[in-house]
Amino acid sequence: MTRTIMLQGTGSDVGKTILVAGLCRLAASKGLKVRPFKPQNMSNNAAVSDDGGEIGRAQWLQALAARIPTSVHMNPVLLKPQTETGSQIIVQGRVYGQAKGRDYQALKPKLMSAVMESFETMRAGADLVIVEGAGSPAEINLRAGDIANMGFATRANVPVVLVGDIDRGGVIASLAGTHLILPEEDRRMVSGYIINKFRGDVSLFADGIDAIGGFTGWSCHGVVPWLKAARRLPAEDSVALERLTRKAEGGLKVAVPVLSRIANFDDLDPLGAEPSVDLIFVPPGERIPPDAGLIVLPGSKSTIGDLKDLRAQGWDRDIAAHVRRGCRVIGICGGYQMLGRMVRDPQGIEGDLPEIEGLGLLDVETEMAPEKTVRNTTAHSREYDAPLHGYEIHLGVTEGPDCAHAPVFVDGREEGAMSPDGKVMGTYLHGLFGSDAYRMALLRSLGIDTPGFNYRQGVEDALDDVALELEAVLSPRWLEGLMG
Repeated sequence: MTRTIMLQGTGSDVGKTILVAGLCRLAASKGLKVRPFKPQNMSNNAAVSDDGGEIGRAQWLQALAARIPTSVHMNPVLLKPQTETGSQIIVQGRVYGQAKGRDYQALKPKLMSAVMESFETMRAGADLVIVEGAGSPAEINLRAGDIANMGFATRANVPVVLVGDIDRGGVIASLAGTHLILPEEDRRMVSGYIINKFRGDVSLFADGIDAIGGFTGWSCHGVVPWLKAARRLPAEDSVALERLTRKAEGGLKVAVPVLSRIANFDDLDPLGAEPSVDLIFVPPGERIPPDAGLIVLPGSKSTIGDLKDLRAQGWDRDIAAHVRRGCRVIGICGGYQMLGRMVRDPQGIEGDLPEIEGLGLLDVETEMAPEKTVRNTTAHSREYDAPLHGYEIHLGVTEGPDCAHAPVFVDGREEGAMSPDGKVMGTYLHGLFGSDAYRMALLRSLGIDTPGFNYRQGVEDALDDVALELEAVLSPRWLEGLMG
């Protein structure tokens, strides 16, 4: 019989994703067939699964931890926010439609069948399925029709472990409060809790554990310290961007404007892992540093909306000045589209604005189209004669004279665009900087003599380190029951 467990949080960003990944790697290292699952994810960080659809990057990471191919069934419902109130809905890897928040609440019960079908697909032949919740089960105003937390757990009869983040404070109240407001049907599903992101002497929290037990009757399955290795893993949620800026004294400054609908920002992780790179995510309200050696315009779920915001921040002037100084700009996906002369949307795919003038740094134009390109790709850098591996997830077709200077070959075809002087380039290829040879050549062209390293192996090593640390601090009895 397949064992199952679901990690739910007392709030968002409590560390569920990394805990699930660490447990997946721990189980895989013990020879178990383990699979991750998340019924519903809300993120603009998407991956292309091995069976050709979109899933959250978190489930991609968890599958890597489990040492198995990725599948659309690992994340059957993916919401990609496009506006403050609406999202694109991906079901089992394919675009299902768009909905605003209130409309989506009415739609959720219809999606439960897809969720359960995918869950059964993941369970088939597995020893263990580790499920990740979304947000918090304490959002009882959303309980009716819920498919992400207790609605799924009760339907699938999966026991729940609550995760509380002690670093943000109030962890005793958050656990006790969750117990207080959960209906009895949901409360019965909780087998215990884990305290996450603890700093200092764990023995000082003994009274806290006693207090939580007194309020809830739940068992503590362990107190997890702040996992240093987690910093070497891709972050899923844009709320973590402020923690991702990495400083390197005297290093190359790489500036990334934080667009309001920034997508797939883990593209930048390999650059951030370079000891000689000072990676700066520039938040709204701040200027792009004038001494940056490279500006990267990241992906966006709403190119036109983010281009308007970019101008409102004055970043267009900063980027233009950067180019006048002879410095480099790289645009990825939506960032690539922004670099052109014009972005057109005649069918209103992104909204009511039919067209918007681009930054004019590449002699290309983009027209949005309803067909979405979703594929994993093998590519080659024309600029540095280096192999590339990545993926494409985008709407729109980009054409123009600068496409004749395509910087990349993807599956034998030319892709992307580059200015005649080679200072500005754009590509639809995500994962560009994760290709070690390309990243080393780029940095050396910018004056950084990097020794280079295997970024993917670094992620694998970080997963091993997280798994070992979890095994050391989680309850042996609970782990034995989970792992069999």
